[in-house]
Amino acid sequence: MAAASTLQILFKPYKSSRNPYHNPRRNYSRFMCSVASQSTPKSYKITLIPGDGIGPEVISVAKETLQLVASQEGIQLQFHEVLLGGAALDSTGVPLPDETLSAARQSDAVLLGAIGGYKWDKNEKHLKPETGLLELRAGLGVFANLRPATVLPQLADSSTLKKEIAEAVDIMVVRELTGGIYFGKPRGFGTNDNGEEIGFNTEVYSSSEVDRIARVAFEIARKRRGKLCSVDKANVLEASMFWRKRVTKIASDYPDVELSHMYADNAAMQLIRDPKQFDTIVTNNVFGDILSDEASMLTGSIGMLPSASIGESGPGLFEPIHGSAPDIAGQDKANPLATVLSAAMLLRYGLGQEQAAQRIETAVLETLNKGFRTGDLFSTGKTLVGCKRMGEEVLRVLDSEKPTAVVA
Repeated sequence: MAAASTLQILFKPYKSSRNPYHNPRRNYSRFMCSVASQSTPKSYKITLIPGDGIGPEVISVAKETLQLVASQEGIQLQFHEVLLGGAALDSTGVPLPDETLSAARQSDAVLLGAIGGYKWDKNEKHLKPETGLLELRAGLGVFANLRPATVLPQLADSSTLKKEIAEAVDIMVVRELTGGIYFGKPRGFGTNDNGEEIGFNTEVYSSSEVDRIARVAFEIARKRRGKLCSVDKANVLEASMFWRKRVTKIASDYPDVELSHMYADNAAMQLIRDPKQFDTIVTNNVFGDILSDEASMLTGSIGMLPSASIGESGPGLFEPIHGSAPDIAGQDKANPLATVLSAAMLLRYGLGQEQAAQRIETAVLETLNKGFRTGDLFSTGKTLVGCKRMGEEVLRVLDSEKPTAVVA
């Protein structure tokens, strides 16, 4: 594995492309985790975490996609599969086994399917699948979660919004991932002065935590359309007042980026009313959790959206933003494209393999152009396929000599 370095933000001009993932209006910004851009090795260790529910199904498709594109690009990928979440609880009694965290830390990148399910919902907190995921993120130090929400031309009619509102939406949500109310202390259960039982959590951020996520967001905004909206609740929350103060201070280092502030409740409304007003959004852990899921529905289905979680050093964590969908697990109904696109983000942000990432993204677009749709995206006149068949169609396009995507 290449020597880790501080979070690197590398820029290069866009190539001419009709791929909406690569907008020719702006330079392309790439974050790389553990792998340095210079003297990049051709062999990489990838930790696979299928997880629960539909996780194994979508990870299987993504793995096959990675294997094919790696062979085309002369890259060697070594896969190591480990347990997390409910699957780990059933096998080892804990949601994050030591072996899993160790394997993840020693790899060049981690690809995760999904975790959780009804089976473990009543477990104590320390034995919930979600606790394992939070511990993995903290263990890897991946503090910046990048969640693109792009309405593809092929899927503009699939959005829950009117086409004229949804089409051409292109938003990047930058969510702080390892701080805030999900990790703050004190937390727990107790009794108040009236003798009533209470539950409590702490929303807390340090200056270094806010500053580093703000810088990531400003760098991304700088290479997009130069607009950054910081979302908080500074009218009522001291932690948000502090967040706004720090983000505003960091803005002085980025005079070319237009910074605005918006309260979280208004941001939720504006994402539905006029989503095209947003370019890049930066926000804390809990607001980012909510707003990025809301933004995903602008695209037509949460089954289409990938994410990348990166830190100052070490491997990144790449995963679809959807859940484990236990209701359809094992029925070949899942949409694997969010995981396939997460694999593309892994190649780009985790390994620095831009051409391989573009191959996958172009293949996804061409597959959609051919009219193939899983159930979450199906409409009259399209071809309904399952998870496995959708993966096969992506592989078929990848395997062709010159996959092309016509998006107009």
